[in-house]
Amino acid sequence: QVQLVESGGDSVQAGGSLRLSCAIAGLIDTTYGMAWFRQAPGKEREGVAAISGSGTRTYIADSVKGRFTIFSDSAKKTASLQMNSLKPEDSARYYCAAVGMSPWIGPLQGAYKYWGQGTQVTVSS
Repeated sequence: QVQLVESGGDSVQAGGSLRLSCAIAGLIDTTYGMAWFRQAPGKEREGVAAISGSGTRTYIADSVKGRFTIFSDSAKKTASLQMNSLKPEDSARYYCAAVGMSPWIGPLQGAYKYWGQGTQVTVSS
């Protein structure tokens, strides 16, 4: 019943910005911890950012710290990833993940129950 839909992926030149959005659809009767992961060809999926259900705790990977920001709207059940100063190494398919009524999880992808299909981000130099 719970579905996640990502949007906002695009092709952009280095130094540009994008905002990815993740919306939860279906029966929603709890708060959700949410996170963004990414996977580039030939590489393992890695955690990028995470936010607790209350929005009071966040995680940002060192590789994107200072450039990416995660934020959520509990009323709309959405989470967004603002990506600034994009680099070619940021090119990947970005996935949104969520888990309900969970303690702080951060970037532990195995703990997330719901996953979106991903949205492609391509950064050219």
